[in-house]
Amino acid sequence: MQLAMFSYFGSAILISALFVLYFRNPIYSAMSLLAMFMHIAGLYVILEAEFLAGVQLLVYAGAILVLYLFVVMLLNVESRGRFIQRQTPIVVGVGILAVVEISLLILRTRFYPELPPIPHPGVETLGNTETIGMVLYTQYLFPFEIASLVLLIALVGAIVLAKGKLKFR
Repeated sequence: MQLAMFSYFGSAILISALFVLYFRNPIYSAMSLLAMFMHIAGLYVILEAEFLAGVQLLVYAGAILVLYLFVVMLLNVESRGRFIQRQTPIVVGVGILAVVEISLLILRTRFYPELPPIPHPGVETLGNTETIGMVLYTQYLFPFEIASLVLLIALVGAIVLAKGKLKFR
């Protein structure tokens, strides 16, 4: 069952990623990108990483994609010109070379799965979200707060820069 689900999500990710490149309309490309982000979250669910699936949906499918659509609609981007650019044959060649190199690396690598540690019978194990929360708010509390402060400063700076260019009538 897991192999069938992985095959579905993997093929859907590849197809939607190709649609991101194929569509000329940036809105259609963004919708294909949304489908790709949602299928990546499905892969995280298969791997039993529910927290990462939630973060994938909230951050990438929610915030990043909405920001991208906002910029595209604000700038009123129109796609004109040729579908195949001058550098397309070079990019396709480099892509094929990268796929061959990755395939060779995978074929020559020997994978030895590590056995998970056996928990003690009396000790309660924590889930992914609980473990990330405990580490984030104990060991990494200071870097977490610094990151939130930097993001707040960037948000205020973006608002100040955007307000300076707007003209109110």
